[in-house]
Amino acid sequence: MGTISLKNISKSFGSTQVLNNLNVDIQDGEFLTLVGPSGCGKSTLLRIIAGLEQQTSGDVLIDNKNVNKIRASERDLAMVFQSYALYPHLTVRRNLETPLRLRDYNAFERLPLIGNFSPNKKSKTESINQLVNKTSETLQISELLDRKPGQLSGGQRQRVALGRAMVREPVAFLMDEPLSNLDAALRVHMRSELSELHNSLKTTFVYVTHDQAEALTMSSRMAVMIDGNLLQLDTPQEVYDNPSSLSVAQFVGSPKINIFNGSSDSSGTVNFLNVNLKRKSSESNSDLHIGIRPEHLEITNNKDENTFSGTVAYRENLGSDIYFHVNIEDNSKKIIVRGLPQFTHQITNGSSVNIKRDSNKALLFNQTGMRIHFNNAMG
Repeated sequence: MGTISLKNISKSFGSTQVLNNLNVDIQDGEFLTLVGPSGCGKSTLLRIIAGLEQQTSGDVLIDNKNVNKIRASERDLAMVFQSYALYPHLTVRRNLETPLRLRDYNAFERLPLIGNFSPNKKSKTESINQLVNKTSETLQISELLDRKPGQLSGGQRQRVALGRAMVREPVAFLMDEPLSNLDAALRVHMRSELSELHNSLKTTFVYVTHDQAEALTMSSRMAVMIDGNLLQLDTPQEVYDNPSSLSVAQFVGSPKINIFNGSSDSSGTVNFLNVNLKRKSSESNSDLHIGIRPEHLEITNNKDENTFSGTVAYRENLGSDIYFHVNIEDNSKKIIVRGLPQFTHQITNGSSVNIKRDSNKALLFNQTGMRIHFNNAMG
């Protein structure tokens, strides 16, 4: 089992409140990502789970056992750090062996030379070697066992850091932005490797990142944190499609969601930029924020009551997609529209364009930033 429950967790450093009464239940074998901007408290929360930091109030339960007073070394959790934290003077094999030696050998068996006379040391050593060999084969680092960290690439060091955590066979893995030191291409590759590793191990992963792409691609569920608050906890697709608040909508998604000022009339019909959504909001006679993602806007040759106009300020060509940064409302506002290269190759900076939205894709938020819905259907 590898369940982790956080009950009413709060943390303050002096007068600064870092975590505000968080409640999270992490299921056995799931991949939960804590995601949010820098300084939102996600790494602090991970350290509280690990026992490296003490919460101001609240309880941490591992497999339904309260571990508030249990030391980090006794919580049976494995942590993978951003910096890898490998011993530079030891070989890869010895780096992998070290946590097992510290756990399995008694004080006498750790002594040089005379420790070898312990009757149980040989069998313990064989067990350690088997675990190291099994882990190195899983991570495909067997050929690196005799090298030292300084002789390895960033991706290889990351695998060794993962291996050192894996050999302990913990109830859960805690990972604090482990891919942030890698280049972009290697990060993408390691994301798939981590996902495959999780699927094969079927062990609980708790993963901290500020990179929403990592959260969206790897997680079973993602917890969006901002300013010490847990704003939404759900599957990546649900968080993307149905954000609970304007803050979540603006954080999750790349490029960022477009936000328009709009309003609803006495019947609840929503209007923005003189475009009528022909859908009724659950709040009438209200000022609203309307969120539309770049992929739900389309550049069109037609101009009618469902379109609005703008001028292309910047054409961002990403190969498979082109993103157009378009000035609207007399250049007072800029939005982003996704285009397909085969249909929009002729559009350049300075082009005037007509923009049409997907009639079924719009998100409504009230003035406090909370999500509201359409009366007749989800928007």
